[in-house]
Amino acid sequence: MKEIINIQKRIIPEAFATLEKRYDILRNILLLQPIGRRALANRLSIGERIVRSEIDFLKAQDLIEVNAAGMMITKDGELLVDQLKEMIYHLKGIGALQEQLKKKLQIEKVYIVPGNIENDEYVISDLSKATSRILEGLLVENSIIGVTGGHTMAAVADEMLQQTKNRGITIVPARGGLGKTMESQANTIAAKMASKLKGNYHLFHASDTLSQEALESILHDPEIKKINALIKQANILLFGIGRADKMAERRELSLETKRLLKERKAVAEAFGYYFNREGEIVHEMKTVGINLEGFKDVPNTIGVAGGPNKAEAIMAISKIKKDLILVTDEGATMEILQQK
Repeated sequence: MKEIINIQKRIIPEAFATLEKRYDILRNILLLQPIGRRALANRLSIGERIVRSEIDFLKAQDLIEVNAAGMMITKDGELLVDQLKEMIYHLKGIGALQEQLKKKLQIEKVYIVPGNIENDEYVISDLSKATSRILEGLLVENSIIGVTGGHTMAAVADEMLQQTKNRGITIVPARGGLGKTMESQANTIAAKMASKLKGNYHLFHASDTLSQEALESILHDPEIKKINALIKQANILLFGIGRADKMAERRELSLETKRLLKERKAVAEAFGYYFNREGEIVHEMKTVGINLEGFKDVPNTIGVAGGPNKAEAIMAISKIKKDLILVTDEGATMEILQQK
């Protein structure tokens, strides 16, 4: 198919420009529905007259519906967006970018979605959908999945397809609670994923921001020991890649510790460890849940992060585990490829 697309692109390039434009219109209607013409024109930075013409065409093809509330995509339109995705990715050169990034980071697999999450909040939807499809492709009977918290992981859970068959899958939080938002807690995400996969889940009744003395105490709790043992059996780990400074804020670290992290040029955090750009540990905290050695032992690890601000964090984590499966966006990719 790629060869045919390349030939057609050389002979009728204007057709592919139109295709990309209509795909972007359909995709944005799908994400923002119901949406008015003016709002859509502003979002896509194209004239209302052009949008009106394209909307008339798409409506005639029964791909969208227009009513007083705004434009909405039809089932046929939604199916077409999904079918066109691979072609659009090829037209945007995503396949070539994936190979470049994989070579740069020297990791096993890379998946890139178009756009930059930092200036297009709806890229999170594509990032989450891609991650959920990758996860679903790795599932086998009686899989044990470890999942961390965070807004990205919550979005991945939302995008997972509802399964109808019980395959004995177990979801377990890989970390303790962090932050104050219930929707982004690892426990909540584990429960939602289990519901989507018709599986079982366990809860981790421990905070990841406890003092070191309190952590030492609860690590001897039988229930905590049980969860830790289950995490060690996980064959899939799904986690968001965090920046050191942002995670230091979420963990409510002291000003002295934050200063130390800055001095030591920490750029990434994972599982209680802070790393510099070379993937070297520059600070360590005792936490509950999976640790660094456990992370390295999990057969299938999926790390998710997007945006140029996550570039250094992605580079650091990639140094730690070479069989990492990375899901990211164009924004982070271009920033990483420009790094020396």
